[in-house]
Amino acid sequence: MSQKTIWVVDDDPIYQIIVNKIIKKSELFSSVSSFKNGKDAIDALKKALKNNEMLPDIILLDINMPIMDGWEFMEEKLLLKPLIKDPVQIYIVSSSIALEDKNKAKNYSEIIAYLSKPINDNDLILIAANH
Repeated sequence: MSQKTIWVVDDDPIYQIIVNKIIKKSELFSSVSSFKNGKDAIDALKKALKNNEMLPDIILLDINMPIMDGWEFMEEKLLLKPLIKDPVQIYIVSSSIALEDKNKAKNYSEIIAYLSKPINDNDLILIAANH
């Protein structure tokens, strides 16, 4: 299995530290980048597309964030879809247990799964194997 790049989009700095350590420790991914809201991640995606840089293989996306939440990120990403050659798999990682959020996630073909925080080693192994 070749190593993949992963982005973590989450506004919780403590969670960011924890998930980054889990990802690095797993040695399943060649690189990890973190963003504190959907806007930062969309801007990075646009910049990568413009500069013909490598896009992430996988994005772990929180729903509830300031500035641009996960759903707004998904809407922006849909607009970029024609420019993206290789699929980017998205996993919603949220502390929300709201059924409407889980159902809303099913409306996006790029969202592979809805995971509850915190993710663990087993979640990462499944994510890496699924790609």
